Amino acid sequence: MAEVTNELMYELLKRIHTDVGSLREGQRDLRHDNLSLRSQFHTMQGDINNLRGSIAHIEDGLDRIENRLELRELAEAQSRFEPHP
Repeated sequence: MAEVTNELMYELLKRIHTDVGSLREGQRDLRHDNLSLRSQFHTMQGDINNLRGSIAHIEDGLDRIENRLELRELAEAQSRFEPHP
């Protein structure tokens, strides 16, 4: 078995230090990517909320148009059945 010397321990500690530095850098990159994704999700949620508002506005307009058409059809049907003097 190899003898454990101070030089060997020093080399091992240097490798561990390098590996930990790499892990920290990777973790920092992952954190940055996570924050970017969260920002994009929030932006998409805002876009979806805007689309829902637009759709609700369009639906309201369609409801008003349908109500007007029904009133017009009702008035036309009533005028056909009313006696004309």
